[in-house]
Amino acid sequence: MSEADSRLGMYITRIENLDDTRKGLSADIRDVYQEAKSAGYSVKALREVIRFRKMKPEDRNELEIADVYLVSLGDA
Repeated sequence: MSEADSRLGMYITRIENLDDTRKGLSADIRDVYQEAKSAGYSVKALREVIRFRKMKPEDRNELEIADVYLVSLGDA
């Protein structure tokens, strides 16, 4: 086996290991959402809050302006 083949195999193994880790983390996140739901929290609202917190401040400001527009239109 050449050095290039060996390096390729290492990349494949690392990607597979990371994919397994990601699957485990996704399952853990689902479990936390389920716990929150069992405690009476809205999963949809939690997801929205998390999405909002990941946003850049300028993107958050745009959403706040949109909320003001909706209130002005009587749609909020």
